[in-house]
Amino acid sequence: MTRITVGNHYPTGSILHRTDPRVKLAGTVLYVTALLFVNNFLGFILAAVFIAALIKISKVPPRLIFRGLRMIFFMLVFAASINIFFTSGQNVLLHFGIIRITTEGLTLAAHMIARLVLIVTGTSMLTLTSTPIQLTDGIESGLRPLKVIKVPVHDIAMIMTIAMRSIPNLSEEMDKIMKAQKARGAELDTGSLTKRALSLVPILVPLFVSAFKWANELATAMEARCYRGDINRTRMKEMKMNAKDWAAAAIMLASVIAIAGTRWVI
Repeated sequence: MTRITVGNHYPTGSILHRTDPRVKLAGTVLYVTALLFVNNFLGFILAAVFIAALIKISKVPPRLIFRGLRMIFFMLVFAASINIFFTSGQNVLLHFGIIRITTEGLTLAAHMIARLVLIVTGTSMLTLTSTPIQLTDGIESGLRPLKVIKVPVHDIAMIMTIAMRSIPNLSEEMDKIMKAQKARGAELDTGSLTKRALSLVPILVPLFVSAFKWANELATAMEARCYRGDINRTRMKEMKMNAKDWAAAAIMLASVIAIAGTRWVI
């Protein structure tokens, strides 16, 4: 669980960290959308080059980003297996009962794995280069037009940010609980599947207790600081787009158009 990178912030002072959070949020949404359009390896290669460039610019250690991919390993295996063994096609490589391996199935599995890996790394870059406050302000600013129809934009932005930030907190707490249980002789990694599932009970109970305690302490801290949502709220740092932010937005827009455009080029 400590391998989760989504929700963590890694400050390096790079130009990507200093970029306006609204640009990074919009770029992430467009990037994920572009990946949904990609249906060939050229598009995935361009997306991989784009992410590699962002990692280089951000100065975030690559091992920190790719460490989070271990958490979706079983998801990748499951998705690849479904596509490999149960996708129909013209070029059959192996046929045994209901299992049929085709060239189309292998291609679809490779596309699925590439898409998931690139989406996870892209969203990890957003949180690794942005503080929770920046994300909250960016989301609130992006959803501001919804205030016209009385949508609680600030509350939604705050909830999303707190939920995202709670992921590393809960993962760290779960790691502590597992180590404490193992120190008391608990066998969490051995035995049958049923035994392993039952061994999670002494972990989940204190984890839920810790989560509720953390939520209560957070609510108390916010009340102690007279938090009242966006009522008469002021900010120490107002978000303003400068020339570098507009340049970054243009580069991101051109990149996602190039990635999505490969669908119609090939």
